[in-house]
Amino acid sequence: MNTDTQLFVDINDFARATPWLHGIVLAYANDGIVVFAALMLAGWWSARRQANPVRMAAAVWTPLGMLLALGLNQPLSAMVGEPRPYATLQNILVLAHHSKDPAFPSDHAVMAGAVAAGLFLVSKRLGWVTAVLAIVMAFSRVYIAAHYPWDVAAGLVAGAVVSLLGFVVVRRLLVWLVELAERTALRPVFTSTSARADSAAG
Repeated sequence: MNTDTQLFVDINDFARATPWLHGIVLAYANDGIVVFAALMLAGWWSARRQANPVRMAAAVWTPLGMLLALGLNQPLSAMVGEPRPYATLQNILVLAHHSKDPAFPSDHAVMAGAVAAGLFLVSKRLGWVTAVLAIVMAFSRVYIAAHYPWDVAAGLVAGAVVSLLGFVVVRRLLVWLVELAERTALRPVFTSTSARADSAAG
């Protein structure tokens, strides 16, 4: 038994020993994306209050980077074609709904890693909070036997890398678009300062 499988079995044994956690962990593992959506909204609100075009560009990029990471992950996952734990291991506790999708890398972990990295560019405090929740998401996917630990670890890293590198590429364009939007009727969406206040500061 390799290290990845042994770690999975250890976590599965922990799941067997904590039936009182099943409902909570299963709900987060399946529907935790709602939490990350709320965090992205918080990132937008934080960037708006900071009235910083670069931070707002990062807030705008975060959901786009997440979608890009997921889009890139689909062909990679299909190419690797790793089976789910419940398809290869016997006598394990399975809380996850059975899926025919490949396991590596985990889509949920890719999503969580991308959002955490994106929000770290908006606010370090919010980024760290999201990073912790991303790790919890990764653990929950193993806990319910939907993935091996390597599946979620790779997903977290892949999501973060795509988000960060993507922002490097599009940063100037997004900042320009944000600054352009701030000179239109959309200004209140992107900054909490008024045009009058900017004129006075200038």
